[in-house]
Amino acid sequence: MPTREELETKLWAGLRSERTVMLGMVDETAPARPMTAQIAGDENRGPFWFFMSQDSSLVEPGGGAATAVFVAKDHDLFARIEGRLVEATDPVMIERLWNPFVAAWYEGKDDPDIALMRMDLESAEIWENASSLMAGIKSLLGVKPQQDYKDKVAEVPLD
Repeated sequence: MPTREELETKLWAGLRSERTVMLGMVDETAPARPMTAQIAGDENRGPFWFFMSQDSSLVEPGGGAATAVFVAKDHDLFARIEGRLVEATDPVMIERLWNPFVAAWYEGKDDPDIALMRMDLESAEIWENASSLMAGIKSLLGVKPQQDYKDKVAEVPLD
């Protein structure tokens, strides 16, 4: 059974390598959509940074409560990350986070359409996938899989 710290470490490793989350506003003013989360530092800490268009429904005056959902490519880890999404368009951060993938969407680093959003992280619920051959065999034998899942979930404060 993984510890809370082990699940958090797996989450950060997955986010650093895969970076795609489904990002949306909690109040549903902006339905979730796939976005690339960038992490500016080397530590396992937020915030997440997102480049988007100024006219995106995720760009709310004053910011708002947001949720980012992460699914690892091999489906061995899932997470729901809660936080506050605010506009933080700053030329210094744009320069720091700029890369060829971002550049493909804009006319340059000074494009007036760029909205750089910062998601200040508050908490996460992380699940390690308990669907395995052994879980399948247990189910076939009438053993309920709930205990296997219960031991592979953690709520983690991120602020």
